[in-house]
Amino acid sequence: MTPFAILSLIIVYFGILFFISHVVSKKDSGNDAFFKANKNSKWHLVAFGMIGTALSGVTFISVPGEVGNPDLQFKYFQFVLGNAIGFIIIAKVLLPLYYRMNLTSIYGYIEQRLGIVSYKTAATIFLISRTIGSSFRLYLVVIVLQRYVFDYYKIPFAFTVMVSLLLIFAYTYRGGLKTIIITDTLQTFFLVSSVFLTIFFICRSLDFNVFTAFEEVKNSNYSKIFFFDDYNKGNYFWKQILGGIFVTIAMVGLDQDLMQKNLSCKNIGEAQKNMFTFTGIFVIINIFFLSVGALLYLYAEKNGIAVPNDLITGKPRTDLLFPEIAFHHLSIVPAVVFLLGLTAATFATTDSALTALTTSFCVDFLGMDKTENLNKPNIVRTRHLVHIGFSFLMFLVIIVFNSLNDKSVVTMIFKVASYTYGPLLGLYTFGLFMKTKTVHDKLVPFICVISPLICFFISTNSSLLFGDYVIDNELIIINGLITFIGLLLISKPATKETRF
Repeated sequence: MTPFAILSLIIVYFGILFFISHVVSKKDSGNDAFFKANKNSKWHLVAFGMIGTALSGVTFISVPGEVGNPDLQFKYFQFVLGNAIGFIIIAKVLLPLYYRMNLTSIYGYIEQRLGIVSYKTAATIFLISRTIGSSFRLYLVVIVLQRYVFDYYKIPFAFTVMVSLLLIFAYTYRGGLKTIIITDTLQTFFLVSSVFLTIFFICRSLDFNVFTAFEEVKNSNYSKIFFFDDYNKGNYFWKQILGGIFVTIAMVGLDQDLMQKNLSCKNIGEAQKNMFTFTGIFVIINIFFLSVGALLYLYAEKNGIAVPNDLITGKPRTDLLFPEIAFHHLSIVPAVVFLLGLTAATFATTDSALTALTTSFCVDFLGMDKTENLNKPNIVRTRHLVHIGFSFLMFLVIIVFNSLNDKSVVTMIFKVASYTYGPLLGLYTFGLFMKTKTVHDKLVPFICVISPLICFFISTNSSLLFGDYVIDNELIIINGLITFIGLLLISKPATKETRF
């Protein structure tokens, strides 16, 4: 597939998104539509659209790429099972709380439970966490576009990033969540279709039917799912399960991005139906992503294809195996399918994140949902400026990350999440379980800074402290626990107003 053909397809793709954005937002581009989609979203559209948001380009490329590592293989599915348990906890515990309090920003709970400084701290943690995480995800698709399209035209990496963010800004700045509910449904359709079509095209190239493919993957060196043999290793079953549960609670249940979509449903019943449906689809689709990874490596073995090297570090980079095979070794149709899936996965995540970041800052720091501010002049213009500001911030993060990264993006995302979302986990755990206590509000930021620093020390010195034991996704549990203990140390009896 030529660079011109790839570029042309992307232009057509975004043309469709711009058309949808125009139709959806032309009648209503106010803050209620942007923040909450007028509380009128259909639960089945939200459930389906959330697949694209939750998976992202990381799942599309990095997860299949890591299957080739003998210590990983299908290890990620253990983590996915933990995710599923986490989603159920969110549906049964957190969603009822958010609906009962009628929240626009979920961090409003912390304000009422622990105080204004704690509230601003929680919102700041989200802004930092989501900016970094979403920038990493967008970075993944940009390096693919750069390598296979824009390097051909000698266009700088920074320009590719800027154009990508400008495109996302252009179709989200007016309609916000109301637009994204629709565009993410379309993008998820492209994503899911591309997974099944990719499996079909690779199987056809390998002369596999469905049953042969299943047997070949099962009998390969890439399909081991459960790892019980060594609890010291990062792939150990219970580490992955527990890490999956708590990463999900923190990165979904305590994250304005995915919760904002759930809160746009009419009522708690529809929001819970959405979450349960989404959970089932999420587990199934990840099985197919891992299967794509095994088939890619079987195809590479048969055809003598090596994992491409990173252009900066010169080291093999598994994130690039999927695009290498799709663009250079399969026919034009599989290449188109791959490109649509990758673009849909990444931009469905980034557009949603950009909207959530704007919502959080406008609500949590500018108070745009307050009754006294609803009719202020230029309030929509201010929201547009915030939207531009976060687009530029993500641009800077991607540029910095590009100069530093030499690891698989999926590894980096969950590593960073363990540090940044851990304090949120501690704050909400304290609020939900310590009903008779509150905190000395002004001390909370110090606890939320100290906890990740302690975790960083523990993680970087784990071999010295614990011998052969490797800390993996359970780092977020340690982080949340340290935050919780710190909050207990600065706690005081709660008043009647804060006991809920």
